[in-house]
Amino acid sequence: METIYDFSALDNKGREVNFEDYKGKVLLIVNTASKCGFTPQYKGLEALYQKYKDQGLMIIGFPCDQFAHQEPGTDSEIAQFCELNFGVTFPLMKKINVNGDDAHPVYKYLKKASKGFLGNAIKWNFTKFLISKDGSKVERFSPTTKPESLDRRVADLLAE
Repeated sequence: METIYDFSALDNKGREVNFEDYKGKVLLIVNTASKCGFTPQYKGLEALYQKYKDQGLMIIGFPCDQFAHQEPGTDSEIAQFCELNFGVTFPLMKKINVNGDDAHPVYKYLKKASKGFLGNAIKWNFTKFLISKDGSKVERFSPTTKPESLDRRVADLLAE
């Protein structure tokens, strides 16, 4: 059976990241954008990361420009924007597509593992996927779900 650990992706500097390296961590994977109404969620994501990273939380941002051209920058511009405006220290990956035939394999897997309210497609920026330490549970949260509202669920998964 396929799990998140069967995949890899390029980080925003072009280095390959093997998700197997995250075994034993709770993962929060988010498709992000710099010019979206939900962009301030970067602050909440970073706060959650700072609170739980030493206990085993890993947040991974996947910039995506598929929704109203809200992520037009290069990978380095995106990283600089996130660091300067929101103090982001969690990993950002290379910009990808999350829907369509050329959707990144990580997102093809996530959409299959946890279907959305109206089907598989990612509806907008800042859709969140929370994955248990052993990779067996994948939960999807809508873009309107604020990162701080995931605090209790993250704590519960870390305690498992």
